[in-house]
Amino acid sequence: MEIPFRKQKKLSLPFIAFLQALGLVVYCSLIGLLLWRGESLFGGPPYLFLGPALFLVLFVVSALISALAVLGYPFILFWEKKKTSEALKLIVYTIAWLILFILLVITLFVVA
Repeated sequence: MEIPFRKQKKLSLPFIAFLQALGLVVYCSLIGLLLWRGESLFGGPPYLFLGPALFLVLFVVSALISALAVLGYPFILFWEKKKTSEALKLIVYTIAWLILFILLVITLFVVA
């Protein structure tokens, strides 16, 4: 049970950006796994046009989920809380974390 008037701990912008970037990396990894092992999991599409159509729908839905993951909270900061500089900093921190994750993955595959 939560105490009603307890002050909640405020998370820093770099940590929020880390969580957003980590969530996006996990989501993209799961989608990559689905595309890599999709045929063995589900079999081939029953109709020739269904495969490309489902891929395009998955692509659009993934773009929406990715946009929400990266831009959702900055939009709230900008629009509702009127904190433009914090919103822009959060976007930059998230992009920096994503670049760091990409470099980490590339490094792991080159070394391995």
